[in-house]
Amino acid sequence: MGIDSSEETFGAKTFRTGTCKAGTLRAGTLRAETLSAATPTLPTPPLPGTIARLSIFLDFDGTLVELAPTPDAIRVAPGLSPMLERLAVHLEGRLAVVSGRALADLDRYLGTRRITLSGSHGGELRLAAADADAPPGSAFPEQAHLEAGAFADAHGLLLETKPLGFAFHYRQAPRAGAAVEAFARQLGTRYGLQMKSGKMVAELMPPGIDKGGIVAALMATPGFRGSTPVFIGDDVTDEDGFRAAAAHGGFGVLVGEPGGEPGGERAETAATARLADVNDVHNWLAGL
Repeated sequence: MGIDSSEETFGAKTFRTGTCKAGTLRAGTLRAETLSAATPTLPTPPLPGTIARLSIFLDFDGTLVELAPTPDAIRVAPGLSPMLERLAVHLEGRLAVVSGRALADLDRYLGTRRITLSGSHGGELRLAAADADAPPGSAFPEQAHLEAGAFADAHGLLLETKPLGFAFHYRQAPRAGAAVEAFARQLGTRYGLQMKSGKMVAELMPPGIDKGGIVAALMATPGFRGSTPVFIGDDVTDEDGFRAAAAHGGFGVLVGEPGGEPGGERAETAATARLADVNDVHNWLAGL
């Protein structure tokens, strides 16, 4: 696979960057196509093979798989898990999928214990090859869930229950977005829960949980310590991961545009590089 390369500075470090011309991933059926040009303000990330002692943190929906009308309607390419397993071996275990989905949900779609998985925005963790999952934090108030269910039923929303909270999905009812955000914020205030906004989703969970926290926790472990973390994600909830990666000497990579779908808008991002879409993420990973 041919590569056009140049140099870019990310923070205090200079890396070689480039554009993959064409090729095919070595595992599965994922196709590698030309990497899209970066936006004027966010360059293409450095080629992964040029980053010393790289560690990779990956969001799931919108990053490794395309977004779908409902969470259970996603399509996972057959080659995704083998590719991630191969990358984890190459990186000596320094790869983690960090998702807002429940850990059990990630298991259902990826079906591997050979990579580190974190669900519920960092509230659940299972290290690669571990026999048991790290116990989640405190459960959310039952009354809050009952009120959420009544609101979802009244507005035709999908309410997704997770180990540490619940999420209102309004992709099927986009006009309800403002009402959903307002209700979730009020419910969170009433029961001491934090609200996380995302693309067509508003989620409630106990305070103190975010993707940046799990990045920091993993970077403190012997396997990840001293590496250069790169966090790749597409949504507002990934901003904590971008900031944590930067705090540990790495950087964040935004997938797509900062604006876009309701719930996913932000005026600026903590990421310092950009990939256009899921295909670009796969191609960048193939650079290893």
